[in-house]
Amino acid sequence: MRQIFEHLDSRLRKARPAMLAAVMEEHGSAPRGRGAMMLVGREGRLVGTIGGGAVEKRSVELAQSLLQEERSATHDFFLHQNRREDIGMMCGGDVSVLFQYISPAVPEWQALTAQLLTRRESAGWLLLPLEAGTPVLLDGSGGCLVGSAPEAVQDLMKKTCIRTQSWFSIPLIPQTRAVIFGAGHIAAELAPLLKQVDFQVTVFDDRPEYADKLRFPTADEVICGSYEEIGGKLCLDKEDYAVVITEGHRHDFVVERQLLAHPPAYLGVIGSKTKTAAVNQRLLDCGFSEADLAQVHAPIGTKIKAVTPAEIAVSIAGEMILVRAERRESQKSGGCPMSGSQSRDLLP
Repeated sequence: MRQIFEHLDSRLRKARPAMLAAVMEEHGSAPRGRGAMMLVGREGRLVGTIGGGAVEKRSVELAQSLLQEERSATHDFFLHQNRREDIGMMCGGDVSVLFQYISPAVPEWQALTAQLLTRRESAGWLLLPLEAGTPVLLDGSGGCLVGSAPEAVQDLMKKTCIRTQSWFSIPLIPQTRAVIFGAGHIAAELAPLLKQVDFQVTVFDDRPEYADKLRFPTADEVICGSYEEIGGKLCLDKEDYAVVITEGHRHDFVVERQLLAHPPAYLGVIGSKTKTAAVNQRLLDCGFSEADLAQVHAPIGTKIKAVTPAEIAVSIAGEMILVRAERRESQKSGGCPMSGSQSRDLLP
């Protein structure tokens, strides 16, 4: 979502309109779920996706047509073969898409992008009007940051996307931070990969020649500090994802020992089964329990028989994506999208 609003902000600054296409509802099997979005300009799709294939192709065409007319609309796509108005796909479901016209002449849109890209907040909601009107941005407690809150706003403040007669509500979940300890070959492959799948990336190493922003141009933060005193340079919390891939098992042990004292949401440590067993014994000797060690993903990554740094990075990223998805599923029970977390960027 961040990329979408970065592109939108750039277009609005140039006084260029855009169309935001968002999946509001899906029934049966569909390419993407509620809340999937893409941004379209008169030149075509700019960024984001609502599933590809015929739905996306038709959506881009419809968005371009609506841009010429300077208006918003909703449209239903039928993915059943031989059904009236079907679009030839075999998914077997239906998709309802909102096409939100965004004019640079409407100040609320510029205010919205400014808030989304600069404000640090635990959670919030983006409300898009289905009829004439302007967008509304709510903070984690339901207070208005942009626009005026509609009546019965509490009905729109859920952990999942909600469609009413007048509004489509999208929960804004804070971006998950991944902290990579160790800036070697695997980290160089992993950092940009995690960035592509919507993690906020921090790289930490005790070697100045490795903890270099030029080496990690896509990382949000690169820190050079002592592994012995992580807290002096970096504050982790229970929502963070930590990857321990330092240059040796001694450093891995030092880092893991500190992280286990205040466990993050995900803790993965690289190494063979033999190395893992040796480090675990040292941690047990330090007073940690078997239950503490059971929280650690070690050896790290999904089992794809990875060998090269790039393959290992894919393995690690895959495991992190799975853990993140499972955690988000478990949190979809109503109320604030991310209650209890520390400040993070507002967008996922």
